[in-house]
Amino acid sequence: MAGINETLEKMGLDYLDMMIIHSPQPWAKVNQCKDRYVEGNRAAWKALEDAYEAGKLKAIGISNFQIEDIASLLETAKIKPMVNQILLHISNTPMELVEYCRKNNIVVEAYSPIAHGEILNQPEITAIAKKYGVTVPQLCIKYTLQLGAVSLPKTSNPEHMKSNAELDFEIT
Repeated sequence: MAGINETLEKMGLDYLDMMIIHSPQPWAKVNQCKDRYVEGNRAAWKALEDAYEAGKLKAIGISNFQIEDIASLLETAKIKPMVNQILLHISNTPMELVEYCRKNNIVVEAYSPIAHGEILNQPEITAIAKKYGVTVPQLCIKYTLQLGAVSLPKTSNPEHMKSNAELDFEIT
């Protein structure tokens, strides 16, 4: 809670739209060690719940949590995570996790739908985009949207922002 209050104070705000637990494990160890930091995640989640109930946060969620991590939180949570931000793109589609979140009414956010830009170098994906008459980023964003996820592409280029929103096509 001290960290949440400090963030609000530094930003000069009364509330944040959303705060998430970035990872169920220290980032240097994420998904590389057996320790899932169950108690630490539950304590952090409790702080988010308290801040949510106090009106300091409008939404609370998680990021990079696998099914076992979410299930562990749900055992003691008063409030379900509202979102799980995950690495989800054409070359990485963890459908079991997506379905688990959907079943538990947890919104999935694809935090890198264009695969950190690496997908731009995949000829197979370029060929599919060409088939639909769209750019590779448009194809990638549409893919995550058709899976029912929120797509969070990153760009500071206004032309790319405009192009990324032009998604009037369906992937068959």
